Amino acid sequence: MTKQYQACIDACNRCAQACEDCANNCCTQGNLAQCTQLCMDCADLCRTCTTLLSRGSQLAAGLCRVCADACDKCAAECEKHTNLDYCRRCAEACRQCAQECRNVAGVTASATI
Repeated sequence: MTKQYQACIDACNRCAQACEDCANNCCTQGNLAQCTQLCMDCADLCRTCTTLLSRGSQLAAGLCRVCADACDKCAAECEKHTNLDYCRRCAEACRQCAQECRNVAGVTASATI
């Protein structure tokens, strides 16, 4: 079962790591509170997705839909700060994760935006 979801699991892990890095850097900037909060929320959702996908939970697809939405929101916020390398990396990881989560959830980008 895990092999079927491996691309999504890998994308979620990369996204969680990038979000944590971005949140840690943004929280020291003072005026990036929204970015910090979205990154922390996104990282938590990505880790939970990885857990549910790894165990083949019947709740994984629903959580993947939520995770894709969170990744889109986080990416949109981080894209406002692409002059910061960690925000740029986070936005890229979030966009990739959102797509993989949509693949698992069986929805298209237009259905979630």
